[in-house]
This record gives sequence, C-alpha cells and structure tokens, in this order.
Amino acid sequence: MPVNWYVLRSKPNKETLLWEQLNIRNVETFYPQIRVQPVNPRARRIKAYFPGYVFVHLDLDQTGLSVLQWMPGAIGFVSSGNQPSMVPEALIHAIKKKVDQINAAGGELFDGLKKGDLVEIQSGPFAGYEAIFDARLPGSERVRVLLKLIQGRSAKLAKMEIPAGLLERRKKSNK
Repeated sequence: MPVNWYVLRSKPNKETLLWEQLNIRNVETFYPQIRVQPVNPRARRIKAYFPGYVFVHLDLDQTGLSVLQWMPGAIGFVSSGNQPSMVPEALIHAIKKKVDQINAAGGELFDGLKKGDLVEIQSGPFAGYEAIFDARLPGSERVRVLLKLIQGRSAKLAKMEIPAGLLERRKKSNK
C-alpha cells in the first residue's frame, strides 16, 4: 500500500501529546496550530486548528493500525466502515496554506478583519480607546489602526502601528 495521509483522532485536549508520541516514533505528521488572542493573559496563545485530530502520513500496511490506535492520547482513525479514510494531498496543502495565512495575519481573530472594522485597544497607553482597523503590516504581527484624537473642537484620525494582539473586534455602533 502506498504512503497516504490519514486522520488520527485524539482524546480531548491531547492533540499535542499524540503529536509528540508520533514524532518519537518517526511518523510524519501534520498538526496544524494557530495563534489566538486569548482574553485571559495566562491562557494558551496557540491552539489546534482541528481540535481532536492529527494528520499522519504513512503506509498503513507497513506500520499497522493497532500501533497507532493504542498510542497514548489516541482514540483511533477517522474511518469509513472499517477502513481509515485517506486525505488527499491537495487538501493537506490547502490547510497548510490557510493556517500560514491565519498565523501571518496575527492569529485567528484577525483572519476576517477588514479595513474599516471597529476595534478596541485592550492594553498599553491607549487601552480602552476605540479605533478603526486600517491594515495588517506584512511580515509582522503588527497592524495599523486609525485612532480618533480630539484637539480642542476638532477631531483628527491618527495612524498608529500596534501589535495585533492588543486589539479586540467591536461591533459597529448604530450611531
């Protein structure tokens, strides 16, 4: 049987353990993880893109099902009938590309953020201020926002570059 991609299910919150076990056994894996902007500063900043699943690339006839199904952290393969389901190589590449885009954008929260969206700065000297999202800065985790500054009787929009993790999306007001 040729080498193919399969999906191995993990016990709840044991994806990393399973991924580590597979790496120890020199099994080629793909464990997509994305950056997140947690509300709690002590919470994990990386999470599984597909909680409960790890992709494995192997020849099942050579490796054997039971070796992987009974590994610490594993539940079994995603199957159709009694046969593990194969995942097309093109789908693996598409997932890798999407995960890279999300991480390059500064994390999951910013994946769908568009120019003009209302955001709030969560910490730093401008904590609590609302701003307008302007752009992601390529090759970094920074974004550009427009902050409304009031000087006397006039208001100006000032461009600021800040870390993407300091922002939280806000719903547009009905004003």
